[in-house]
Amino acid sequence: MTIARLRQISLEDTLYYHVVSRCVRRAFLCGEDSHSGQTYEHRRQWVVDKLGLLSQVFAIEICAYAVMSNHYHLVLKVAPDKAKGWSDREVAERWAVLFQWPPLLRRWYQEEALLVPEQAVVQSLIAQWRERLYSISWLVRLLNESLARQANQEDGCKGHFWEGRFKSQALLTETALLSCMTYVDLNPVRAGIADMPEESDYTSIKQRIEDSTADAKSALRLLPFSAKNESEALPCGFADYLTLVDWTGRAIRADKRGYIPAALAPIMQRLGLDESQWLRQVALFRRRGIRVVGDQRCCQRYAEHCGQTRCYQPRL
Repeated sequence: MTIARLRQISLEDTLYYHVVSRCVRRAFLCGEDSHSGQTYEHRRQWVVDKLGLLSQVFAIEICAYAVMSNHYHLVLKVAPDKAKGWSDREVAERWAVLFQWPPLLRRWYQEEALLVPEQAVVQSLIAQWRERLYSISWLVRLLNESLARQANQEDGCKGHFWEGRFKSQALLTETALLSCMTYVDLNPVRAGIADMPEESDYTSIKQRIEDSTADAKSALRLLPFSAKNESEALPCGFADYLTLVDWTGRAIRADKRGYIPAALAPIMQRLGLDESQWLRQVALFRRRGIRVVGDQRCCQRYAEHCGQTRCYQPRL
């Protein structure tokens, strides 16, 4: 039984969420169709370009992403306080990037005199747009609709391109966040598409590495790392995260034994995990039906805020 999206999002408990959206039929988001020989690799850039635009408009930060052959992963941070701090005019300007204004909003923006009922309508629209501009559902909706139109036009067909609903998982703890980001960045390695994380095209980890060494930055802005626990940054240093991803990538490969390098010990200690616990946490995101990841106390509090008695959380 599906659960309403409003009962899966609790910004009171966490601002971080893992999103997965998959194609239907034998549709290709990207990759190569072995039956027809047609390649869809160019569609990967569609995803990155549209996501870059939306991330500049919405009050939602991109922590990690990976574009696969028939689905994509996003790790998002919702920033409601940022949206609530925008002026009414800024909200309207951001919404205009996505949709056309009704005539009444144009009159308001040009500072024409409005009747009291008209002013009420304008304020109602602005309030509605402000909420939508930090809504994960609206961001994914606009991303998927754009990609579906482009893909269907290119394929010369009509109908659904995506599954009916995207999957959303609440990340309640720092460990859940970092393990999910690691899982997302290692998706191409686990799928056998790339041998190393830095070679996995259209992933956040490759973009971060390229952005740190190149003069030209990607149009898709990613939430930065910081080892100083800054509220506007991810909760560890980029070097620590690279070490974590590199070791995890080695350990999850069936043809490699994996090991704990000495440099990894400090970050594992800060997370309060040993190597086996960490690997089980990362592997958790491969399983279906998991809507929330975190410790038992956080999961119970999240369930209560979402109007549920409990939510399923498998043991590590």
